[in-house]
Amino acid sequence: MPYDPTIAAIRYGYGLPAADPGSVAAMLDRLAGPDRALADWPAPNLAETVPLVQELGRLKVLRRNDPAQDKPYRAVAAELMQMTSVAGRAVIVRCMQSPDGFRERLAGFWGDHFTVVGRRPETRILPFVLLDEAIRPNMTGRFADLLTAVTLHPAMLIYLDQVSSFGPASIVGQRRKRGLNENLARELLELHTLGVGAGYGQDDVRQLAELLTGLTYDLRRGMVFDPRRAEPGAETVLGQVYDGKGMAPIRAALRDIAARPEVAAHLARKLAVHFVADDPDPALVAAIEAAWVGSGGDLPVVYGALLGHAAAWGPELQKARQPFDFMIAALRALQVPGEDIARMGFGPLRRMVLEPMAAMGQPFKTPGGPDGWSEAAEAWITPQGLAARITWGMEVPPRLVRPLPDPVDLAQRALGPMASERLLWAVARAENMREGVGLVLASPEFNRR
Repeated sequence: MPYDPTIAAIRYGYGLPAADPGSVAAMLDRLAGPDRALADWPAPNLAETVPLVQELGRLKVLRRNDPAQDKPYRAVAAELMQMTSVAGRAVIVRCMQSPDGFRERLAGFWGDHFTVVGRRPETRILPFVLLDEAIRPNMTGRFADLLTAVTLHPAMLIYLDQVSSFGPASIVGQRRKRGLNENLARELLELHTLGVGAGYGQDDVRQLAELLTGLTYDLRRGMVFDPRRAEPGAETVLGQVYDGKGMAPIRAALRDIAARPEVAAHLARKLAVHFVADDPDPALVAAIEAAWVGSGGDLPVVYGALLGHAAAWGPELQKARQPFDFMIAALRALQVPGEDIARMGFGPLRRMVLEPMAAMGQPFKTPGGPDGWSEAAEAWITPQGLAARITWGMEVPPRLVRPLPDPVDLAQRALGPMASERLLWAVARAENMREGVGLVLASPEFNRR
């Protein structure tokens, strides 16, 4: 079975230096073990935010008529923002510190696949809680379980407006004259499972939306099923009839959708595109798809098919590092301790990490829509994006590490045998250490994976 430690670190992790697992089997064995990064770097969960969200809602109502409530409102909003900051730092530090880079990359992949965005103080923690509560515990099991956990998680219900969907013929729908919101049903089929153009129609979307009515969210209980909101009667989705009370037909529909061959085709290609190349080898995609179908969506088997294929280990780095990948790889290469990021004040973190990522084109955990971030290299390797990377590489490292590393040593440490003779020649002749470090971080080799 092909394997290369440098490719393992750069393509399937967040860069060098990294502990060498030694083989594909060892990479998969790590996934089968405990999620140590989640345990070592925990983040606030959704339940912990409930008292603050309730208080923020109360103050929001009061300040409409009482300007004196604006200050306490802002104080609670700031406390929620601090919790979100802690959660965001945890994600960054896990990627910097975890010896299991492949697990962290998979968490990033599935977090983007099941995108949620929080745009208000009370919802900004949503991407992080979905990652920790639904994705990480299920991304090493069966896809059907992962899909169910994500779809039913309050973060997804809130983001895709399921809380405002009512069966038109339901008790509450008729009383309030409210109807369907199809966002969750549409994205479940179009983005999360079957993919665009996979043979479903608007009637499938509507029938699935009707089936999902009843799903809502309670601050204290999380996801709940309210039969008074549910559309009565049977629904037909993708030719299958679902009838019955409560959650059973919804869970059955999610299991059936997860098992469809279109899902295997869609996600096999998406995995190959994300990890290997924007235009991946068709044989690699076919191998992943066959493993998916043959195992019934057993994700470790799917990952094994990806890592076990020769095309997954080609020496040419064909992917552009997205800004988050670039930032983590740079922090690792510079050997910035994760504890420094965890302790850093929000102002310095914003100036040295978050704002530069946004300038590179990827504001942290806030893609423009539920389809997540683009995989195409041209989305990231732009004049503006490259200028931001060069600026960061020249200006920020001296503020993070003292003294700066020798540029030649940095190139060899960050790239191993991928450091070209031309790059080593150039950085050795830089006018000063700062420029030499900047040349390494701005190099084509460092910006590919």
